[in-house]
Amino acid sequence: MKEKIANFIENKWTQRFIIFVIIFNSIILGMMTSTAVMAKYSNLMNQLCNICVWIFTVELGIKLYVYKKNFFKDNWNLFDFLIVAISWIPTGGVFSSFRVFRILRTLRALRLITQLERLRIIVQAIIDSIPNVSWASVLLLIIFYIFAIMGTTLYGQDFPVEFGSLPKSMFTLFQIMTLEAWADIARDIMTKYPLAWIYFISFILVSSFIVMNVIVGVVVNAISEISQDVKKEKQKKTLKDSDLELELFKLKEQINKVENLIEFKKV
Repeated sequence: MKEKIANFIENKWTQRFIIFVIIFNSIILGMMTSTAVMAKYSNLMNQLCNICVWIFTVELGIKLYVYKKNFFKDNWNLFDFLIVAISWIPTGGVFSSFRVFRILRTLRALRLITQLERLRIIVQAIIDSIPNVSWASVLLLIIFYIFAIMGTTLYGQDFPVEFGSLPKSMFTLFQIMTLEAWADIARDIMTKYPLAWIYFISFILVSSFIVMNVIVGVVVNAISEISQDVKKEKQKKTLKDSDLELELFKLKEQINKVENLIEFKKV
């Protein structure tokens, strides 16, 4: 019985149905932000949301029944369990005045991460990259600090809005790093300091084009490694399945030989 239920819950069509429900639920949650829609169809929207939550709960209940303790050994299952548990936090009555409880409903869209393998790989890569990204961020912070001191010292007196203090300089540098209207800031300062372009271009080259690319490279490398690991696991599983099928085939052949031998002796 458990085997049949496990095959049903792991079936690709069942998984596609769950993905459809997650996307449908996400669309409904988006529509519920419209006051015009809620004024006309609030009851329908809430009922559809409740149906989606019940589907998620039944799916989770089946998985808990089939896998039992093994269910909680997978971190993605734990994440799934948490999202579904949050879905049952009441949003009406006494809790309706607490906006945070209504916001938590949007977390159901995160279930797409647990259902789609490619998304899981990306998220896992980001998590695995945190140590290396942290060190790259420390390097970036040092660069920010050095250039902020330089900017405050050089341009703080004449341009107090952008470089009047260390925090203001760091905020301006963050804006420059994102390449948001950095040319306008640079041109304003270059009207008084013609060589200021050296300062701005040096900072952009170091922060945006070098350090940020290092961070991107770390994440991309992690994605590549995890993808290779997933492929290896799939290959191992395929080999195990093929070996099992071969053993079953050999066993059937032996059984057929024994049956033929018994029939021959009877004759």
